Amino acid sequence: MAGLSIAEAVAALTAPGAPFAMEEREIRGLRTRVWKNAPASLRAVLEGSRAHGDLPFLVYEDERLTFAEHYRRCAVLARTLSERYGVRKGDRVAIAMRNFPEWSVAFWAAAAVGAIVVPLNAWMTGPELDYCLADSGASVLIADAERAERLLPHLLALRLTATIVARATKPLPPGLVPFEQAMGPPNADATLPAMSIDPEDDATIFYTSGTTGKPKGALGTQRNICTNITSVAFAQARALLRRGEALPAPGTAPKRAILLSVPFFHATGCHSTLCPALLNGGKIVLMYRWDPERAMQLMERERVTGFGGVPAMAWQVIEHPAFGRFDLASVESIAYGGAPSAPELVTRIMERFPKGIPGNGYGLTETSSVTSQNAAEDYQRKPDSAGLVVPVCDVRVVDPAGADVPQGEIGELWVKGPNVVKGYWNKPEATADTFTEGWLHTGDLVRMDEEGFLYILDRAKDMLIRGGENVYCVEVESALYSHPAIMDAAVIGIPHRVLGEEVGAVVQVKPGAEVGEAELKRHVAAQLAAFKVPVRIELRQDPLPRNATGKILKRELRALFA
Repeated sequence: MAGLSIAEAVAALTAPGAPFAMEEREIRGLRTRVWKNAPASLRAVLEGSRAHGDLPFLVYEDERLTFAEHYRRCAVLARTLSERYGVRKGDRVAIAMRNFPEWSVAFWAAAAVGAIVVPLNAWMTGPELDYCLADSGASVLIADAERAERLLPHLLALRLTATIVARATKPLPPGLVPFEQAMGPPNADATLPAMSIDPEDDATIFYTSGTTGKPKGALGTQRNICTNITSVAFAQARALLRRGEALPAPGTAPKRAILLSVPFFHATGCHSTLCPALLNGGKIVLMYRWDPERAMQLMERERVTGFGGVPAMAWQVIEHPAFGRFDLASVESIAYGGAPSAPELVTRIMERFPKGIPGNGYGLTETSSVTSQNAAEDYQRKPDSAGLVVPVCDVRVVDPAGADVPQGEIGELWVKGPNVVKGYWNKPEATADTFTEGWLHTGDLVRMDEEGFLYILDRAKDMLIRGGENVYCVEVESALYSHPAIMDAAVIGIPHRVLGEEVGAVVQVKPGAEVGEAELKRHVAAQLAAFKVPVRIELRQDPLPRNATGKILKRELRALFA
C-alpha cells in the first residue's frame, strides 16, 4: 500500500462515517468544529474502561492495578466523596501528589461525580499549594503524605471539608483521613453514584507554571480534555496512512505500554497519557522520579512500547553508558515536546531503536495538550517542525496588531478549537487579555510553511533584542544542539548597557565528549548571523535545571551571567 499524501490521509480519516469525522457545534456562542466520536465526558471514559477487565492498567514498583480493580476503587472513592463529604457537581476536588496509583483513582473518582478536578504541582511549596487551594475554592484535598506535611500550617485556615492522605508511613495529625479509611473495605460490586455530565460542563483546573506572578488556573471543560484523547489518536492514525499502513480494525489494535516520565499534574501526563490509556486499554508504568537507567530497567521488565517527556530525557537514555545492557526491542515510539529538540535527535533515535518512531508536538495547558503533532516519516523529513495542526483546530499567525502575516513569516500563534479552555478561573482580566472570541493568544512566535507545518521559534516574552535586532532563542539553541557534543542547551539574554542585551548560552555536554567555548561559537557562526552568536557560553556536565513540566528554568541560569 502506497503512503497517502497529507491531504489524502486527512480526507480519509475525517470523511463522514470515518473514525475521525467532524461536525459543528455551538459552544459558548461560537460555531466550533468538533470530533463527532469523541467521548462525551471523563465519566464516560471511566465507565468504558470496565471493558478492559483484568488487563494491567497501572504499574508502580511491584504494585499492579488492573482496569477492573481501578474502576472499583474509583467507584468506592466516588461514593465517599459524594455521600460522606457532600461533593456535588461543580465543587472543586484538589489532588497534590506524586505519580502514585492513588493519583489516578482520585482523579477519575472526582471526575465521575461531576467535580472540577484541580491537579496541583507536586513540586510547589506549602504557600504555593495553599494559594492554589484557596484560589480554586477546593472543598476536598487528596494528597500524599509529603504534600500534606507541607500544607499542615495552612490547613486550618483553608477550612476544607476533608483532607485525605495517601502513602502515610506514620500516624496522621487529627482531622486528616488516611486514604485507606476513605476507601473503606473492598467492594467488588461498587458502582458509581448517579450523575449526568455534559460535554460543556467544567472538568478541570490546571494551574499554569507562569514564570512571573501567581499561577493562573486554566478552566477546562469535559469537551476540552476529551477532544485531546481523539486528537492523539488522530495523529497516530495519520502517521499510519502516511506510511502506507492500514488502520487496525476497531478493537484489534495492540495494547500499548507507556513509561510515564512526566507528572500526572501536567497536561502531557494527564490529557495525553492517562486519559488515552484508560480509554484504549494501555498500560502505564510509573516512576517515583526520573532516572534514565531505572527507566531502561522498567522498559525491559514491562516490555514498554513507548516513552518520552522532554527531549533531554530521550537524550539521557540514548547516550547513557548502560544503554547496551538492556533489551529495549519492544520500544516502538519515542515522543516528546515542551522544549526545542535538535534535528540530530531523530537520527540518533532511529539508530538506537530500530523499531522506534520518533515524534514531537506542540501544545499548552490552555490547549488541553495537543495542538500539532509530527511523527514518523514526516518528522524525519522536517525534524525542526512541531508538525501539522489537528483538523479540529484553527490557527492564525499574527503581527502585534492582530493582523495575519504572510505565509512563512514570523508572528504570534493564535489557536481556536474545542480543545481551547474557557479561560482562567476567577481571573476575568487575564482571560480578556489572553482570549478573544474563542482565539487563544499563545504568546509563542512561530512560522508556518507551505505544507502547513508549524515551526516554534520562541516565546514572545523570551525573545532577545540585541541592538534592535530580534534574536529567537530557539534558533540559536537549535544551532548549538546540532553540534555532536551537545545534549542540552538554553539561550538567555545578558544585559548590556549599549545594546540592551547580548546573547548568552548554557549547554550540557554529552558524557565523554569534549568541546570548548570557542569551538561552539565557531559552530554557531557557521550557521547564523554574527549578532546571533553567543558572546559567552557556559559549559557543564550536569543537567540544566527544569521545572516539573520539563521547561528549563532560565531565570536560574541568568544568575551565571549576573
